[in-house]
Amino acid sequence: MAFNKIKEYINTDVGAAGTLLIPQLILPMLVEEVDKNLLDRSLAKWVLGPGQLVGQGGTFNVNLETPDSTKIREVGEGAEVPLDSLEYSTITYTFTKYGMAVRITREMMEDSQFELLQSNIRSAGKRLAENETRLVLEALEGANTTVTGGAAITISDVTTAMLNVEAQDFTPTDLIVGTDVLNDLRNIDTFAEADKWGDSTNAARTGRVGMVYGLSVHLFSNQVGTSTTAYVIDRREAYGIAIKRDITVENCTLPSFDMEGAVITQRMDVQLLRSRAVGRITTT
Repeated sequence: MAFNKIKEYINTDVGAAGTLLIPQLILPMLVEEVDKNLLDRSLAKWVLGPGQLVGQGGTFNVNLETPDSTKIREVGEGAEVPLDSLEYSTITYTFTKYGMAVRITREMMEDSQFELLQSNIRSAGKRLAENETRLVLEALEGANTTVTGGAAITISDVTTAMLNVEAQDFTPTDLIVGTDVLNDLRNIDTFAEADKWGDSTNAARTGRVGMVYGLSVHLFSNQVGTSTTAYVIDRREAYGIAIKRDITVENCTLPSFDMEGAVITQRMDVQLLRSRAVGRITTT
C-alpha cells in the first residue's frame, strides 16, 4: 500500500487507529512565573547607586542629626549664655554580595525549545529584586514602636501606629502590608465608604484598597515577608538603599565541561535611618 499524507490517511477506514499520528504542535514559548508584589524604590528616602559610592570601600557611613539635642534656655540680664551644640549619630552601610551562577550544557541549549540561559538569567534578576524587598522589610522590623493586634487588623491598630509615628514628629505617608493584612482591610466595612477609602473607584474596580486615611497602601508577597505584618512609615525619613554594584551579568564558558553559563551578582545594603519614622503592626 502506498503511503498517503497523514491528513488523508486518518480520514480512511483503515486509518482509524492512525489518529495517534496527528502531529502535535508544541509552542516554542516559555510561560514564565508570575511577578511577585514587591516594594517600589520610591518608598526609600534615597537610593544611592555605584556612581555615588565610588571610593567608599566596603562600608558607607551616614551621619544623622539627633532630634531635640539642643535647647533654648532663659538667660538673665548680664548672665552668661549657656553653651549647647547638636549631637550626631552614625548609620553604617555594609555592602553584602548576593548572587547565583547558572551553568547549562551545550546539548541542553541545542535541544531546548527556548533560550535556557536567558530564561535563567531573567529568573535570577527576579530573585535579586525579591531579595531587595526582603532586606527592606528586615530593616523595617527595627521600628521604634509595635502595635500588637488580634486575629485581624483593626482601624484602631492602623490609627495607633499612625499616632506613634506622628508623636515623634514624623508624618505617616504609606502603609506597607502583607496579604493577610490586606484581606483584613478589605473586610472592614468602614473602608468601603468613599470618604474613608480615599480611592473608592479604583478599589471597586480592582479589589485593592488604594488609600487608608491618606496612606498609600503597598502589598508585598508572602514569599518575601510575613503576611500578618504591616508597617506605617514616613517615606521621607524611614530607610535608605545603597547599591555598591547593581545587578551585573557576566557570561562565562567552561570548554572542558562543554558548558555555557552566567554569574549574576549584586552588592547592596538597606538600613533603617529613623526607627521612630516606622510604626509596626502585627496580627495573628
